[in-house]
This record gives sequence, C-alpha cells and structure tokens, in this order.
Amino acid sequence: MEGSILENFACLYIVRGEPYRPGTCVNLSEDETLVGRVSNQLTPDLAFTNAFISREHFVIRKEQDKAVLYDLGSRHGTEINGVLLTPHTPYTLKNFDIIKLSKGMTVIHFSYMFADQTLEFEPLSITSHLEMPELPLTIHWERRECVVEGKRILMSEKEYLLIRVLHDHANRLVPLEEIKSKVWPERSTGAEGFSDVTLDELNALIYRVRKKYGKATFLISAVRGSGYMLETELKSS
Repeated sequence: MEGSILENFACLYIVRGEPYRPGTCVNLSEDETLVGRVSNQLTPDLAFTNAFISREHFVIRKEQDKAVLYDLGSRHGTEINGVLLTPHTPYTLKNFDIIKLSKGMTVIHFSYMFADQTLEFEPLSITSHLEMPELPLTIHWERRECVVEGKRILMSEKEYLLIRVLHDHANRLVPLEEIKSKVWPERSTGAEGFSDVTLDELNALIYRVRKKYGKATFLISAVRGSGYMLETELKSS
C-alpha cells in the first residue's frame, strides 16, 4: 500500500476495537483488505488485538466497484446488522452497514462515502465497557414510558420520537435527515422536504435523553455529518 495513490472508494470506521481509537478511518483503496488478529505469523491490513477475533477473520474484496465481504471461517463469526454471516459466502456491503466481531466488543461502520479528515466518529456513549451491559430496561411504547431499574420514566414527545426511530433501526446507522423528518415532522421545508432542524438541536435532544435516562441506558453513537446508531437489546411492548 505504501506509495500507492489512495482511491476514494470506500472506508471502514472503527466504532470500538483495540488497539484503535474510536473514529479511526481505514481507506479500502486496495483490491483486497484482510481483517483479523495480529500474531507473530501474520499482520492483517486491519489488525485487532482481541483474542476472540481470528487471525484471518474476514476479507473485503473490490468486485465490480462494490465492496464484498467474506467471513473466512472465523471461530466466533462475523455479524452484519445483527445477522451472522455464512462463512466463505459473499456479502455485498451497503452504506451504513454495521460489522460486529467478538460479540460486539469490536464494532466497525462501513461507508462508500469517502470521508475527509473532518468526518469522524463522535462516540457519545462509548464507555469503558467492552460488552454491552444488560440493563433492566423496558420500553412501553403505547404508554410512552421507560422502566429503568424499576423506575418509571415518562417520555416527552420528542424523546419518544427520537428513541422510536433509533430503536426501529436498532444496530444500524440512521441518516440525519431521516431522524430529523421523523422527530420534527412539522419542520420539513423546501421542495424536497428537507428539515431545517440544526445539529445543535438534535445534539441537545440526545444530551437530554442521556441525562434523563442514564448515560448507559441508551447506547447512542454518532458519525458526525452522517447519522446516529442505537446499540440495543431492549425489551419493548
């Protein structure tokens, strides 16, 4: 890869995964990119240190201008958007696909939209926990309330709409315009219906949700300029 000219083809962003910092961008400029665990025998193109990741875990190949992922028979498997892949079977990646390894201890976001240095993960909820905490949390949609550790918390209208749209697309990145249109339907403007809601308004709402329900209750991550993702195994009714 050294000395080659990078193509604006596709990228991987590390949401979490040792030893990388959240927001690390890997440009998929080569015809083949190997992802796995670093070892004395092999250093993959994207090398993690987690013992639950196989030395040759999966590969992404550029096939007819598409990024195609193959799990290489990894011991603990590869999940995309919550679905476990069949080993050695091609999966054509799509924008906003979320790749999980080692039971969610390693999370990667895929995008065809090449990111410049201003586009990076804003890990609003990434904590010291590697595994997703199993919180005693239940959502009652009809009553518009959450029960957190036995405590009933009523959702405001905007809180309900935000949590609902993120929960409906759980473990997938939801584009900004979709969130704005669902949470602020009264604010759609222009011929194409784009919202005039600002990022400051959206960030303020997310801040209120995290403060009201607890920082670890809703695991919300953001890709600045792209959208938000809720990681969840919530119970709802």
